[in-house]
Amino acid sequence: MSQWNFPPKGGYMEAPKKMYFQTMTKLDVAERLKKDDVIIIPVGSTENHGAAGPIGEDTFMVTRIAEMVAEKAGCTVAEPVWYGSHPFHHIGQPCTIPLPDSVFIDFLRAIITGFWNTGFRKQIFISLHGQEYSLPVAIQEWGKKYQVPAMLYFVDIPRVMGQTLMDKAHGGPYDRPFQHACEAEQSLSLALFPELCQQDKAENTDVKGFLPAGHVDRGGDIYGCPIPGHCQVGNCGIECVTFPEGVLGHAKDADPAKAVPSIEKVCDYLVKLHDDILEAFPAGKLPPAELMSQRDPEEIEKLLKGPLNGGKHIYTLGWPT
Repeated sequence: MSQWNFPPKGGYMEAPKKMYFQTMTKLDVAERLKKDDVIIIPVGSTENHGAAGPIGEDTFMVTRIAEMVAEKAGCTVAEPVWYGSHPFHHIGQPCTIPLPDSVFIDFLRAIITGFWNTGFRKQIFISLHGQEYSLPVAIQEWGKKYQVPAMLYFVDIPRVMGQTLMDKAHGGPYDRPFQHACEAEQSLSLALFPELCQQDKAENTDVKGFLPAGHVDRGGDIYGCPIPGHCQVGNCGIECVTFPEGVLGHAKDADPAKAVPSIEKVCDYLVKLHDDILEAFPAGKLPPAELMSQRDPEEIEKLLKGPLNGGKHIYTLGWPT
């Protein structure tokens, strides 16, 4: 029997549940860090999802998932990143607000730095939007710059959902491959936040690239094709010309029941990841500094203590750009 309920209540960004970082006081944060120093950082986007899905759909999906996990696990959720990175073929689509990759990556690095300095040194970034090429860069560049003990993870949600997000030809529940604002994505939205969807206005489109199928992966890179979806320019037209609807697939066929296994799978995994992190390193503990860095041990000790406990803040090593 599933431990998850659908649709989830969700929408806790302003609720006094002590789940979201921004609703806490500094005293709340201090108490939370004693018990659980893991924070989930949802990373979404602002983009056209057709007439049936909200423009903030990608952000709402990961925040609802983060909220479900935090209620079970007891960790903290960060206010989401509302604007994201976008591939070339998204550019020019009205209602889509892309950030330059350099700006987006620097923004993420600054978020990592601020939470590390606060005491949340175990961070889980989650995204269901196609920016899996930029989030790892932000994490790796942060590690190379600061070289201090931390546990930073990026969970690409479609990768975890796997076959449960696929079409019937590949063992999944959907009639067509996973794309953008399609049957599968709209089903996820209906399962997580039906109150924000207008399914009676759903649209259908038929997707085709310039090359035969099998070369370039579809949405989420879950099919294992040789070329990931965002490792190309020119395999398809820009969406403001080819899909002005903002829909790639048959959103009219969406059914929330089809999406439940995907959501359950990713929530189960995130709870396990959280629990395994704290099992290996309980609150306040991190991997040994001597295994993570060759900085001077005294300097690292001061940074770990922080600016209010006889140490110093991480920005003494430089700004995160």
